[in-house]
Amino acid sequence: MSSIKIHFLGAARTVTGSKFYIETPQKNILIDCGMFQGVKELRKLNWEPLPILVSEIDIVLLTHGHLDHTGYLPRLVKEGFTGNIVGTSPTLAITEIILRDSAKIHEEEAEKANKEGYSKHDPALPFYTEKDAEQTIRCFRHKEEDRWISLSQDIRYRFHYNGHIIGSTFIELEIYGKILVFSGDLGRKHDVLLRNPKKPKWADFLFVESTYGNKLHPTDDIEEKLIELIQDTLYKKGTLIIPSFAVERLQVLMYILWKLYQKNRIPNIPIYVDSPMGNNVLSVFESFPDWHKLPLNEYRAICNHINIVTSYRETWEIIDNPRPKIVIAGSGMVTGGRVLTYLQQLIDLETTSVLLVGFQAEGTRGRLLQEGTHEVKIYGKYYSVKAKIYSIESLSAHADQQELMDWMSSIKNVPEKVFLIHGEATALDTLRVKIQDAYRWKVQIPKLYDVLEILT
Repeated sequence: MSSIKIHFLGAARTVTGSKFYIETPQKNILIDCGMFQGVKELRKLNWEPLPILVSEIDIVLLTHGHLDHTGYLPRLVKEGFTGNIVGTSPTLAITEIILRDSAKIHEEEAEKANKEGYSKHDPALPFYTEKDAEQTIRCFRHKEEDRWISLSQDIRYRFHYNGHIIGSTFIELEIYGKILVFSGDLGRKHDVLLRNPKKPKWADFLFVESTYGNKLHPTDDIEEKLIELIQDTLYKKGTLIIPSFAVERLQVLMYILWKLYQKNRIPNIPIYVDSPMGNNVLSVFESFPDWHKLPLNEYRAICNHINIVTSYRETWEIIDNPRPKIVIAGSGMVTGGRVLTYLQQLIDLETTSVLLVGFQAEGTRGRLLQEGTHEVKIYGKYYSVKAKIYSIESLSAHADQQELMDWMSSIKNVPEKVFLIHGEATALDTLRVKIQDAYRWKVQIPKLYDVLEILT
């Protein structure tokens, strides 16, 4: 009889910091390696050492490239990890872009904090550097989807397409004959750019994200909402700012806006994409056409129609330009990136509109704006919010409750245990009740740093 220990090192009763450590007599595996984001109490966890021996991790398997699933990797390498970091080819391409961008932001923010003196730390240090990111990228090894890969005599894994972002997968991990399924972040059916998620057929232990475990996405007509906001922006001669996740939502927005223009539903209003990382992600779509539904000729037409900002000087030229315009800029939860520059200058104007298009985690500026805050703090200064704030949840890249339940519906056996992860308290508990009522499965909501032992 062998023992498997599962350590919940992140995304336990929160939506960030995904890390799940599987300790076995043959190999030690880390599923995802994300940063905590949002409220200060969570962000502080990034600076604390992990309660495991990092040097004993043999391999890291990535479900997808988002920062809350990959952003801790450079710290892991600094703390002594020397193994391979494995994902699909587009996942690793996205992760490389995100880590380089994140490292640059960490360095710039530390420098700015030291220069302007608004940090409590003296000196303020970057969480990791560009050099750390480059060292991490050298550990990357790509694997194909739908193929079993052996790690040892009794351990193997495979990736399956799950439609959240380009390259995104859920992971099947077979250990001593037991199948552990990690959902990663699940995408949605009928996505504009991606194919439908595949479904697991068997799971002895199931680890399921619960971001929207208590909600059904509204059936908003996204196109009509965008048309309405654009017409209002033209009437007010203002700016429509769309904070956007650089991976997937930005490309979806570009596609929808281009289609509306093609159909003569909106005029030729200037559209600016100001996200260096988002621009790099566009090239991933070009490099991996088998992972999405966007034909190459349409991809090129979109890029020709929309203004891709390439310098910070252009950012200021756009801000100073009095013409009505649409600006799509990172980041999606308004936690950093170019969107902060636009908000610093424009959020106190009644002619400005801000459209939030994805999940806004607790403690982020995006959540504060969504909840109607009258002021927002950016780089140590407060700015009055006079702009109108709008939100479209139906553009989310996360499956809702119904889609999560449907994803589990093809599992033929009765899992020994279902673990709900990557969710806030209400979402987790609502989904727990739903699964128990519908499937009669045993469901558990682990706490941070819980350790589960499985005997095989």
